[in-house]
Amino acid sequence: MSTQQSKFLNHPLDIMDDFYQLENEYFTTGHVTEFDAATGAGSLQWNYHRWSMDWFFNKIDMHLAAQKEKAAPMQDYVSHPQCKFSLSFINSRTIRLRMKTGTALQQQHPSLMLDGEPEIKGGWKIEDTEDSTVYKSTHGKLILSKKNWKLELFDASGKLLNATNSFESLDGMHSKKYPFLFIKRSSDYSRSLAASFSLLPGEKIYGCGESFTGLNKRGQKVVLFACDTQSTAGKQMYKPIPFFMSNRGYGMFVHTTSPVTMDFGHTHDGSKTLFIGEDELDMFFFIGSPQEILEEYTSLTGKSSLTPLWSFGLWMGRFSYRSQIEVKSVADRMREHQIPCDVIHIDAGWFKKGINCDFEFGKELFPEPEKMISELRRNGFRTSLWQIPYATPLNPIFDEIVEKGLYVKDSNGNVPTEDAILDFSNVDTIKWYSEKIQNLLRLGISVIKTDFGEAAPLKGYYASSRSGFFEHNNYPLRYTQLVNKITKDITGESIIWSRSAWAGGQRNPVHWGGDAEVSDIGMAGSLRGGLSLGLCGFSFWSHDIGGFSGVPNEELFLRWTFFGMFSSHSRVHGFPPREPWEFSEPFRNTFRKLVELRYRLMPYIYTQSYLAAKNGLPLLKAMLLNYPEDPAIWEIDDQYLFGNDLLVAPIMEACTKSRNVYLPVGDWINYFTGETYSGKQWVNISTAELPGILLVKGGSLIPHIALAQSTAYMDWASVEMKAFSSNSSATGYLLEAGKSLLKVEGVLNSGIWKFE
Repeated sequence: MSTQQSKFLNHPLDIMDDFYQLENEYFTTGHVTEFDAATGAGSLQWNYHRWSMDWFFNKIDMHLAAQKEKAAPMQDYVSHPQCKFSLSFINSRTIRLRMKTGTALQQQHPSLMLDGEPEIKGGWKIEDTEDSTVYKSTHGKLILSKKNWKLELFDASGKLLNATNSFESLDGMHSKKYPFLFIKRSSDYSRSLAASFSLLPGEKIYGCGESFTGLNKRGQKVVLFACDTQSTAGKQMYKPIPFFMSNRGYGMFVHTTSPVTMDFGHTHDGSKTLFIGEDELDMFFFIGSPQEILEEYTSLTGKSSLTPLWSFGLWMGRFSYRSQIEVKSVADRMREHQIPCDVIHIDAGWFKKGINCDFEFGKELFPEPEKMISELRRNGFRTSLWQIPYATPLNPIFDEIVEKGLYVKDSNGNVPTEDAILDFSNVDTIKWYSEKIQNLLRLGISVIKTDFGEAAPLKGYYASSRSGFFEHNNYPLRYTQLVNKITKDITGESIIWSRSAWAGGQRNPVHWGGDAEVSDIGMAGSLRGGLSLGLCGFSFWSHDIGGFSGVPNEELFLRWTFFGMFSSHSRVHGFPPREPWEFSEPFRNTFRKLVELRYRLMPYIYTQSYLAAKNGLPLLKAMLLNYPEDPAIWEIDDQYLFGNDLLVAPIMEACTKSRNVYLPVGDWINYFTGETYSGKQWVNISTAELPGILLVKGGSLIPHIALAQSTAYMDWASVEMKAFSSNSSATGYLLEAGKSLLKVEGVLNSGIWKFE
């Protein structure tokens, strides 16, 4: 696959440029040559075009011009190919469109993105005529126009949701609206598609993975190519996801691992064009509210497993603890300072030779790792361990990996970059690597940090028989799915700690936001990334509290800690050291209170996590998921819902003690002061003792538990329901003993709340 390459290794590959090259060939959608309405299968003629130069007074531009014939021998080549397409109706909300760009038999590859091949349930009535076919369900309508292939999607009320852009319908003398087409590159005749659709006035777009830019993607060009971004303040992404939803009531998922560039009105305000590296199109459309769309999407690609209770406690780490003595000291001091904590994370400092990951503890500094892990467990701590799927040339196992052929190769069969990068499409690599991870888990390690995974060589050759063009974005799925499976097989628990992902990655929790800088912008970008990833079905997401790289700032650190305590998982990590005793006494006291608040709320957090995982929803929610009918909600990306009943508004600027908070419909009660505010308005709210705003939805029962220094010590037989209500009734939920979900009703009688 020949495409324009970045000048630097493993920078995002934007394939959009290929679709504007004069030397390439372009084929736009034409008329439907045959179609079976009952099966949804048919053929479509694609019309041959080339870019042609034009001019208007003193401006030179270009337009797509129709071509008659291609080249001799004309009788042996088709200038206007007829290719197969199909429509499948998965259920009353979900439609699948598949299109080919050639007639040759295509090699099929198993998909890691789908959680099994979707069952086709149908539920659509058909009205077929010579010019069009209309499909109707209880939730929408799809019209296929046959004279000039076009799809139009409507909701149940008849409102247009989405429509394809055809060449013939382009408006204006020099319209920049891109038509639905595929290209043949003149360099190698590789093919890629541009799936172009309408972008209607007032329409907003959300999703695309862990994007740190504005939550609404309209006006943006989003390049979906996994990258080590080393920042949370730019356009690059660790976790790109080829899925998005619109405020008009539909969502779209491109089922591919190839590079994808999505232009949401960036080039033309009335057009969204999905530039897809594949030579076949496989795309799903969803109809419904944001929650209904996510339910459908995660039914296809899978839902997050509920991670174990201990994982919701505090994780303490740095880059890195480098000895058994240091690890024990940190654990002891956490208990000494009475700061609740459940996990000690050992980063890239446990090997015998620098940070060269050889999957073995260095005997000199970690002489008894099994004993260390066991002692930590007895003191209420689990152990998290860093590793990496790349071996540097100085790594003791580099030669072994090369000799056994376990790495991604170049065209000569050699190591394509400085590192030997494990090829997880190779069964021998899987077996070798699995033994390494299994040995660590059998020592007592509770969770493996699957760091990196974004550097699969684009020009590499893989055992899957596919190139890096298709394996690069697939690599995070192969990598994290394998470690999650190994962990579950050994420990019985589904959990990893991962930085990279692609569609379907939500099945392998937990993911965190990568290397945020120590700044207000780093914190704000982290929140946007988490909200955006949550809108792609990832239930569990975290971030490095205080920022990863740079000298911590106490004031920022505490504001970030507030945000971190109301994220699905809470981890302190970075360099220089981040332990609370490295800072002032006032810092330690406030930090402790924030962590204690999270631990007291553990029954609420665990219950809401169960509900999120069950329904394919995030725990840290963009507010549009619960209140899509409120137009103001769709513009908000600096406050969020934590579960269904808590509204969190972090303080984003230094030396600020208040902020404007938008309240949805209903009553909202300040968790700290008890003050009640009416919804459907902006309110300026001041912080209380802790540096952030926490509101409770009126009428909620929030389960609390007595403070403990570890979730291992919590008494779940003594959960207390606290009522936040401006009237005499309240409702809440509790996952009792981690097994059964209870709905609890509260009634205020003579000043006393009683619960059933």
